[in-house]
Amino acid sequence: MAGRIMLLCFVDESGDHVLDRMDPYYPIFVLVGLLVDEEHYETVIVPEMAQIKRKLFGHDGVVFHTADITRNRNGFERLKDPRFRLEFYETLNEAMARWEYTVAAVGGDKRRHKEVYGEAALDPYELSLKVLVERLVFEVEERGSQAKVTAESRAPHLDGSLKRAWEDLLQRGTRYLSAKRLRRALHRSELEFRKKRENIAGLQLADLVATPIGRWYLKKPLKEDWRIIEQKLRRGPQGYMGYGLVVLPKPQQKD
Repeated sequence: MAGRIMLLCFVDESGDHVLDRMDPYYPIFVLVGLLVDEEHYETVIVPEMAQIKRKLFGHDGVVFHTADITRNRNGFERLKDPRFRLEFYETLNEAMARWEYTVAAVGGDKRRHKEVYGEAALDPYELSLKVLVERLVFEVEERGSQAKVTAESRAPHLDGSLKRAWEDLLQRGTRYLSAKRLRRALHRSELEFRKKRENIAGLQLADLVATPIGRWYLKKPLKEDWRIIEQKLRRGPQGYMGYGLVVLPKPQQKD
């Protein structure tokens, strides 16, 4: 491999990690890792996403963000028009189905998390990160490759917490993954932070993937985007549960 980046991994979340106050309508946290071949990303996904934006909005400066799309704001005001909204989703869904990428995700109910662990409950982001990194590394190893990981930059103190959790993983590994294996699979052991406004195609795609997984977890009506994402989830011999999609706390973890 000689240090060459073969895979790119983009990490984003749906919901927040806060445990002491929760949105009663969305009391969950979903962390997504999206793995894509570097060449496919650069030659297909990046230019095609820009082309979609130019076709629909007349420029490629708009940033795909689920919260803005659902609320018709920050460049998505035209989505108030039902016909344009239909065209938008049909175009985006077609591309998301055609593009080649693998999804790993960890999701959980924060209320249940607190019930199970009480005062010892870990930050959902940090806990999910450990489980997600395991799945990503296993996938990278199966492909005989390396991956460069990029996460969406949030507030400075949150980025700092994530950076410390990342460094801890590099030094200690996880229950199922040694630190040495982890470092070997990750290009230079780096975690890069990029802001949403930088218009990074991979982070936008990860954002579009995260919310449908949250809807699935909450048993809300499923849309076409979930059916597309379900086909992209990392799979093992018995399907994607536990391999590409992990639900926390795990069922065997009782009070």
